[in-house]
Amino acid sequence: MEIEKRTFSFTCEERKMQGHAAVFNQETDLGWMKEKIEPGAFKSSIKKDDIRALFNHDPNYVLGRSTSGTLKLSEDDIGLKIGIDPPDTQFARDLAVSIERGDINQMSFAFQVLEEEWIRGEKKEPDKRILKKVKLFDVSPVTYPAYEGTDIAMRSHEAWQKQIEAEKKPEENEPLQPDYRLVHNQKRKQLLRKKS
Repeated sequence: MEIEKRTFSFTCEERKMQGHAAVFNQETDLGWMKEKIEPGAFKSSIKKDDIRALFNHDPNYVLGRSTSGTLKLSEDDIGLKIGIDPPDTQFARDLAVSIERGDINQMSFAFQVLEEEWIRGEKKEPDKRILKKVKLFDVSPVTYPAYEGTDIAMRSHEAWQKQIEAEKKPEENEPLQPDYRLVHNQKRKQLLRKKS
């Protein structure tokens, strides 16, 4: 199972956390690829899955849960809209203060890709992935909004590249530009350095 994470911003008012955990039709540059989420990508998961709101994706810090009604999820014109009614616990009160102060102001979501479309980048442009349907696991206010799912996404990307290469006719089968993987590995290393 491949679980990926992405980050977006949100707010906390009157101890209710709200905002958008994802934005539709907005291209996100992950360094080695670009990604966009299609409207409707979350609909099925919202209806049937037991989704959690966690702090920093840590299952020890549960803020809400869709099946208990303390996490509300819906799709609107902007994206994946969330509303969290956090518990009256010390960690949740501390987190609310950090959010109100602006110390923590972004979200991340953990997901598994169920349907996607890949578009090969022109010349030196990165390839693009369109998320069409995903399974949500959690939405999380995060301290460091890093793209932790990059390695998982890269394996998915490499599988897609191999499929494209296999479908080419032998005379069209040209090697990737010599610097292609080097550039992606350098960008990946930069992202990892930023994270640490």
